[in-house]
Amino acid sequence: MKLNRKLSVSFRLCGEPRCSDPTTEAKSHIFHTIAEKKGVEILSLEIMPDHIHLFISSPPQNAPSLLINWFKGISARMYNYWYNETAIKWTNSYYVGTAGTVTAETIKKYIEEQKSR
Repeated sequence: MKLNRKLSVSFRLCGEPRCSDPTTEAKSHIFHTIAEKKGVEILSLEIMPDHIHLFISSPPQNAPSLLINWFKGISARMYNYWYNETAIKWTNSYYVGTAGTVTAETIKKYIEEQKSR
């Protein structure tokens, strides 16, 4: 039986004046590229002006901290390489919650509702 762990991850971009909001398409492309290369499935992705809600399904051998490092580190390097005039920098904080006490549908609904806020 194959077991997948589902994680809800929220990132925040820095608030420094030099950090303008990267394009939604560029961030989405970067996150999907990382997921594909690392064998992780993106279940839901909502890109907000100052943070990102990311709901993923990952094999259990990938620790949440490793997933955070992949998405934060690789996305910053890729985006800053391609769009160096609008460099991004992640804060050190993040939130990780496993999908177990709530359903995957509840997490997806929450992420989708963030569009209207």
